[in-house]
Amino acid sequence: MANVVVVGAQWGDEGKGKIVDWLSERADVIARFQGGHNAGHTLVIDGAVYKLSLLPSGILRDGKLGVIGNGVVLDPWALVAEIERIEAQGVKVSTDNLVIAENTPLILPVHQDLDKIREEAAGKAKIGTTGRGIGPAYEDKVGRRNIRLADLADTATLETRLDRLLAHHNPLRKGLGVDTIDRDELRDKLLAIAPKVLPFAAPVWKLLAEKRKAGKRILFEGAQGALLDIDFGTYPYVTSSNTLGGMAATGTGLGPNSIDFVLGIVKAYTTRVGEGPFPTELGDAVGKHLAEVGREKGTVTGRDRRCGWFDAVLVRQTCTTSGVKGIALTKLDVLDGLEELKICVGYDLDGERMDYLPTAADHQARVTPVYETMEGWSASTAGARSWAELPAAAIKYVRRIEELIDCPVALLSTSPEREDTILVTDPFAD
Repeated sequence: MANVVVVGAQWGDEGKGKIVDWLSERADVIARFQGGHNAGHTLVIDGAVYKLSLLPSGILRDGKLGVIGNGVVLDPWALVAEIERIEAQGVKVSTDNLVIAENTPLILPVHQDLDKIREEAAGKAKIGTTGRGIGPAYEDKVGRRNIRLADLADTATLETRLDRLLAHHNPLRKGLGVDTIDRDELRDKLLAIAPKVLPFAAPVWKLLAEKRKAGKRILFEGAQGALLDIDFGTYPYVTSSNTLGGMAATGTGLGPNSIDFVLGIVKAYTTRVGEGPFPTELGDAVGKHLAEVGREKGTVTGRDRRCGWFDAVLVRQTCTTSGVKGIALTKLDVLDGLEELKICVGYDLDGERMDYLPTAADHQARVTPVYETMEGWSASTAGARSWAELPAAAIKYVRRIEELIDCPVALLSTSPEREDTILVTDPFAD
């Protein structure tokens, strides 16, 4: 059976939650492989709105196994709060439908403190972090001083980990002029939360290998987007993890030979949250239209998203770096009613034409988009479930995007509702 990786191919917020939920009907296991509770998915099912941050989107379907992989950084208190919130909406979460990799690193209050302190001190050089401790937790992971989920079951190991962690953080906090961490208080908090999260712990790499051997379909769910990747994104205005398709393997331990299809989620225009370059950003009435009609506010932060025209240069680039075989094009209906549409087909940098976004931050900030103009459409695409229901101009727009990014459309989403989706190519097809 084919296994599918879903990644965002822009700056996040592309509509991954709905697509993962829609695909999860065809999957047996849905696995998150990177990021933390800075990510957010909004799903609309039969009019009910569900907001997820850590829980895999498949948790909303009966009979599916949700997995949080080792590539995720896990705030155990945020997880418990999210479980309580989603259960209040009638969704049952138990060890039958949720498993967490025992080697998953934890986000602690010290990480959130450091995140906020450094961001405030940065002034104009701030990155736009959510302040949830994601970056500092990843720093401690690679610094080999973080506490992992399995450590909560071993008091002796936990004591040693705390010593190493605070040997780094307390001197750092002193230098920043803030109080040091009370070791006993932090340990007690961890021991108190441990019984609520440890039952979910398991060797995920082994479990997934067994599921694959048994012929089960696995859906790997990414967070954020390829342009926020720590290596290939618009650095330093990026997240602290690898967001590309290849991370699905290392973020779960299943291995690259388990990936059969990478699906890139792409919005029919472009948005980003926070600081950083954005070549096609619009500050005019069209940009306001996209923001209002598209309801462009962050699921987790509530921050307004910056909006602009579709950037084919960037999406072609991210499809390459993530190994995307097909895209799911979302929010086509937001473009309804616009008389004219523009697509970025290249950049101009000091008179030089470029067909990719340069790496240097100064160059990224200075490129100007080269546009191709297309006719818009007045008829509604909202809720369309077949090509026959789409205006000819909308179909032409979709086909031109395929040509420019050198990648076919596998799915087309025409509203936030689960069933308002046009399937062109089934990613799970063997």
